[in-house]
Amino acid sequence: MKVIICGAGQVGFNIARYLAVENNDITVIDQRPDLIRKIADSLDVKAVLGYASHPNVLEQAGISDADMIIAVTAYDEVNMVACQVAHSLFSVPTKIARVRNQSYLQPIWANLFSRENMPIDVIISPEIEVARAVTRRLRVPGAIDIIPLAEGKVQVLGVRCTEATPVVNTPLRQLTQLFPDLQIVIVGIVRDDRAMVPSPDDHMLPGDEVYFVVSRDHMSRALSAFGHEEKETRRVLIFGGGNIGLFLAQQLETEHPEISAKVIELDKERAEFVAKTLNRTIVLNGDVLDPEILDEAAIGSVETVVAVTDDDEVNILASLLAKRSGAQRAIALLNKTTYNALVGPLGIDVVVNPRAITVSNILQHVRRGRIHAVHSLHEGFGEMIEADALETSSLVGKPLRDVKLPNGVMIGAVVRGKDVISPRGNTVVQGGDRVVLFAAKEAVKRVEKMFSVRLEYF
Repeated sequence: MKVIICGAGQVGFNIARYLAVENNDITVIDQRPDLIRKIADSLDVKAVLGYASHPNVLEQAGISDADMIIAVTAYDEVNMVACQVAHSLFSVPTKIARVRNQSYLQPIWANLFSRENMPIDVIISPEIEVARAVTRRLRVPGAIDIIPLAEGKVQVLGVRCTEATPVVNTPLRQLTQLFPDLQIVIVGIVRDDRAMVPSPDDHMLPGDEVYFVVSRDHMSRALSAFGHEEKETRRVLIFGGGNIGLFLAQQLETEHPEISAKVIELDKERAEFVAKTLNRTIVLNGDVLDPEILDEAAIGSVETVVAVTDDDEVNILASLLAKRSGAQRAIALLNKTTYNALVGPLGIDVVVNPRAITVSNILQHVRRGRIHAVHSLHEGFGEMIEADALETSSLVGKPLRDVKLPNGVMIGAVVRGKDVISPRGNTVVQGGDRVVLFAAKEAVKRVEKMFSVRLEYF
């Protein structure tokens, strides 16, 4: 597949990195020479210096026979015009754009991105997606990550193990014997910031981050097995009234009226705007690192703080200060991955990475075959994939113990109608089943073929 990526920032770089290792034909455009040099030196891609919305630059990048354009520059207008030029002048089939300014995304202007006006096939709004990701984590205390699949029937949960976790130091093959009701499939373990696909003989150790697949009906039981029986959050304090903080507060107001929220915003004018926009959320104007403001917000009675300012260091410090002042749980937005190994030992419970969320959203539109959803796990370690099993698939019609899955692939769940089946050796996948699986990055292309119509490949 030939893909043109506009923007060599963190998101553009990571999309290029994912797709380049799968032998796609990738070209990246950016106007900044330092980023172009970095991407040309680091990845097996073509790099073009120039403005991504200029027709001659797109032509130089090879847009005339491209299958897809992904526009993720720092400027909404450049992203939109690049997609328009790709459509109008070069008839590119698929156009994806990141759009941050919410004035473009208001429902009353929904016709803007129609085929007749500005034909963009997929709009990605990182701020809205991050707010949704935070809301999911608020609903499931104890989880550091939660990914709903198969219309919510299946959940992928990430949890952090401690000395008190009941299932640590136990070989994975013995979990079913010790916890017969525990219908989970462990698909990944992150230890000392290094991810691995576990074997049946592997143990979970204190400090590990464990990712597992479970049906929605067994989620509470699974969390209990990992020592997490916390109650759902009822009081939230949001640090930062930017777009993410505002969307999060709006989501809580409209979808979760049982949760009461407060927002602290440093900029007075922005705080006034947020206060006027929200209905029942209290907005305080002040510094999230000021103990007096935290006292005014009654930090001691707050169950969860969510730090979503535009400064990673402020989010870390404010989260630690809040926990020291009595908050039970801290969720921090971090753009830089260099801090990932530090936040757990420091006491921050959950990290949310906007880049990873944006990349996951884009990947599900890039993947071929009957694939419905794709979510990246732990900095490109692998992908959770939800796909329909076709009658022609090698997965269908025989017990899973007899199916030769590619190395690094694990079946997490099989959804048949309303039923969620936790896979065992004698499980037989039928045509039309929805399959949830994990694929390490080197196995993704083989998984795509497994869920594709045979004529695409022969």
